[in-house]
Amino acid sequence: MQDYDAALKLLFRRAAPRALQLLSGTSIVQWLDVELPKAQNLRMDLLGEDENGKLHHIELQSRNDQDINLRMGEYKLGTRRLTGRFSKQVVLYVGEAPMNMPSELVDDDGDLLARYRLIDIRELDGEVLLASPHISDNLIAILARLRDHKKAIRAIVAKIADLPEGQRHVAGQQLSILAGLRRLALTVKDEVNKMPIMLEDLMENDWFGPMIRQGLEQGLEQGLEQGLEQGLEQGLEQGRAEGEQRLLRVQIQKRFGPIPDWANDKLKSLSAPEIEALGERIFDAQSIDSLLKT
Repeated sequence: MQDYDAALKLLFRRAAPRALQLLSGTSIVQWLDVELPKAQNLRMDLLGEDENGKLHHIELQSRNDQDINLRMGEYKLGTRRLTGRFSKQVVLYVGEAPMNMPSELVDDDGDLLARYRLIDIRELDGEVLLASPHISDNLIAILARLRDHKKAIRAIVAKIADLPEGQRHVAGQQLSILAGLRRLALTVKDEVNKMPIMLEDLMENDWFGPMIRQGLEQGLEQGLEQGLEQGLEQGLEQGRAEGEQRLLRVQIQKRFGPIPDWANDKLKSLSAPEIEALGERIFDAQSIDSLLKT
């Protein structure tokens, strides 16, 4: 399931200061949108700059990759070539299996070529993130170390229910994606059921609503618990591209108002990477024109 990647990058980029402090030990003042000059067209997940001009690279990983050290070495050198600066690197593991990846790149003679921090997100203090006033931190807490996941989800759902409609819509989608990484879809559904305004908003959502209904239909045949969770996970996988586009449309409408016909036509023609890139730039754009015509 790759939806987590776009959701987490958006959460970190928007406002997750406590999560970033736990990862980098500093505050990121701006994100840099760069593609490294390489034949593979390498694109880092998150490259930011702190107030002292130090670069911080955060790479998100949901599966163990024994070649991650090669990629991180290429990223580090590519960043140096492009910006003239080396970056401080972190690989943030968000997968379910035990973390098992190298944290450095060593050549055949044992010489160190690159080293980076390897962090399992479950090592981060989820209670600190949950106490943050920023909903992005709260959502990331789902993946971190928590005393009681059910209680945490209840608090997050209640906070989402108090958000303005547009923000509630987006945060609900992000919660569903991250909950899928920890097999917490049923817990989210149970807590949403206790918040009528939240349930109504999500059921009317043409991306999330069908997932809930699909899970309920499967639940009639296989048991409610197993069916709902499988239905949610299958719906997330099948609707990735459509979901990213709908999420982008919600953000555009929230920021700039109704989307004109020409912009709708433009959005329909975009590929998944182009949609993701727009999602990262939307908070810097001053208008729909500047967002879509550049």
